[in-house]
Amino acid sequence: MTRFGIGQAVTRREDQRLLTGTGRYVDDQAFPRRVYVAFVRSPHAHARIVSVDASAAKSAPGVLAVYSGADLLADGIGCFPIGAGLKNAAGEPMDAPPFFPLATDAARFVGQAVAAVVAETRLQAEDAVEHVAVDYEELPVVASIDAAQAKDAPQLWSKAPGNVAAQTEFGDKAACDAAFAKAHHVTKLAFYNQRLVPVSMEPRGTVAEFDAASGRLTVHTSCQNPAGLQGTLADAIFKIPKDKVRVKVGDVGGGFGMKTLLYAEDAVCAYAARKLGRPVQWRASRSEEFLTSSHGRDQTNAAELAFDANGKILGFRIEIVGNVGAYASTPGAIIHVAIGPKVITGVYHIPTLHLKSKALLTNTNVVSAYRGAGRPEAIYLIERLMDQAAVEMKIDPAELRRRNLIQPTQMPYTTPMGEKFDSGNFPHMLDRILQAADWAGFEKRRAESKARGKLRGRALSTFLEWTGVVHEETIDLHVDADGKIRIFTAMQAMGQGIETSYVQIVADTLGIDPGHIEIVQGDSDVAQGLGSMGSRSLYIGGSAMLTASKQTIDKGRELAADALEASGGDIEYRDGKFVVAGTDVAIGLFDLAGKQPERRIVIKTLQKVDGPSWPNSCHVCEVEVDAETGVTKIVKYTTVDDVGRVINPLIVAGQVHGGIAQAVGQALMEDARYDPDSGQLLTGSLLDYCVPRADDLPSIATFTDESTPCKVNPLGAKGVGELGTVGGTPTVINALLDAVRPLGVKHIEMPATSERVWRALKEAKAA
Repeated sequence: MTRFGIGQAVTRREDQRLLTGTGRYVDDQAFPRRVYVAFVRSPHAHARIVSVDASAAKSAPGVLAVYSGADLLADGIGCFPIGAGLKNAAGEPMDAPPFFPLATDAARFVGQAVAAVVAETRLQAEDAVEHVAVDYEELPVVASIDAAQAKDAPQLWSKAPGNVAAQTEFGDKAACDAAFAKAHHVTKLAFYNQRLVPVSMEPRGTVAEFDAASGRLTVHTSCQNPAGLQGTLADAIFKIPKDKVRVKVGDVGGGFGMKTLLYAEDAVCAYAARKLGRPVQWRASRSEEFLTSSHGRDQTNAAELAFDANGKILGFRIEIVGNVGAYASTPGAIIHVAIGPKVITGVYHIPTLHLKSKALLTNTNVVSAYRGAGRPEAIYLIERLMDQAAVEMKIDPAELRRRNLIQPTQMPYTTPMGEKFDSGNFPHMLDRILQAADWAGFEKRRAESKARGKLRGRALSTFLEWTGVVHEETIDLHVDADGKIRIFTAMQAMGQGIETSYVQIVADTLGIDPGHIEIVQGDSDVAQGLGSMGSRSLYIGGSAMLTASKQTIDKGRELAADALEASGGDIEYRDGKFVVAGTDVAIGLFDLAGKQPERRIVIKTLQKVDGPSWPNSCHVCEVEVDAETGVTKIVKYTTVDDVGRVINPLIVAGQVHGGIAQAVGQALMEDARYDPDSGQLLTGSLLDYCVPRADDLPSIATFTDESTPCKVNPLGAKGVGELGTVGGTPTVINALLDAVRPLGVKHIEMPATSERVWRALKEAKAA
């Protein structure tokens, strides 16, 4: 038990099946009489649908049916809900075009599904798509933030004046203006946080079945929250009782927030299954993933920090403009205008701020959650400003941060955004990273790089992030007489190792062999809850595991008192047994379950926590730049991470590494681009869109700090899944700028590709 308990570096138990090819993904499952669906997708970014002629496709080999948006409307199929309670520019509730599973009046982005063909084989369906004739009337296209804000911009939706779907304003403008008026120094920056395409190893896929006898749909899909998809399908799309829909999820080959949504393709599979009475399957091609899986980021930022003569921050002004794409059916708007701003002040004491944020509609694919969901954009902004201010005021970047850190004595601390930090020791974290990264020895390493003809730069980021979407979760724990503990949860594994962490918590608390524990997930019939997103799986789900295990002992003690004819106060529990104190009279946990009427002990736990958690971290990155080619290489990367109580150090390190890899992708490589005139996606495949590989990264040194556990949940954990991504981008870019700044380069937009770096160096030399 010591080997498998909390805090042990246990190899993930799910790896055996995932690495040996015995995992069960959507495409691995067999369904008798299965048929396949393929989609007719709009070649236009904005066009009215005049007509859909499916006659030729219906007579193609193997075709069973062709559906259009009009067909779904006639059958009462609804649209995706607009969930966020936000206001638009006119002060009215956020509104946007209705988003139906198949386009009805118009297509509003390239790749939007306009019709669906169902055939006996996947190839037959894909071939028949070419025979569907759609008559389009092209409409004006708005394909970027700048285009949406232009004075003469076409208005994409009458209830979104100025193409603003939502906007917010935070802080005290008068107080902020007063702070800037007395500032000794003001640092200003403006830049673009580019659009990204989540690239999960497993593309999206769905198989839907319909049982005519019960009138029940079963949807097998790759997603992060089975119960959430069940609710949207039942309530919004089919308008049927929730118990008429079941969502089942097997193994998930990566989610990153992109798989939190119900998609049009999922809904069409379910619709076709109900119409045809046969299982209907769809799996995305990689091109379809680029076109239609939700994108991330796409935000412009302009901000300024006011400082006094001692380098202490006085005030912070921010303007954020985000692109949500063609529809507001995703959390994209709230990510831009509310979630990202939660962490905009970082770990610094900022007395006052004024923040204005807008979320715009454009003729592009929808923007939604992507690892970090608003927090990477916010931390990129404040950390870029802090480094720039350090340069301008000629203060060491570590020292400038130290002067402005929130102190442990200020905890609990309320930010100007109204967010409350329960715990954190940011000066201690700074001390640890400076030692771990050998901050003092950098100049020697810079000289060694220079001797080899390389420019070396370094950067430090001190930051936090917000975790814990919805502060409660329910699990069921069953102790069965067959010697198994089965725990039913709506949380969802998607490669993050959560099954192993849960088993460690339960095994440690109950003192039993982990082989007795099964985690049952991925089925809306057995558990209801929000699922896995926002780094909540351990912070809330793990807390539920701990609480349920303790409740099992408490209930078992009562039952054992009856079984052993002893007082409950005399019953002790250890190593899976209830013992009468001072005797050898005992009963095992599973034997006790066998004595119950249902041969099991059942615990239902509603875990509530008192608010979000605030994991925090310090990163140091060092890069080498080849001035002749612009090639940037990360040569040293160190992190110290406060994620609260660490359940499994290996899993924490893996999550931090993976998060940094995605941050490096944004910093140096990834860039989803649309043609500004036509709205065509120019980066529609991995030939056009670069993602990081293992050899793009150094060996990352990660350290954890458990000295300040979370105070708002019983486990003490703070979440880790998105932490590396939140802090990685500014650390890499600031290190790059530190390397090239001596040659006159002041700014480089992400992604800082070798060409961009080379051009910046040439332009600086010519200036």
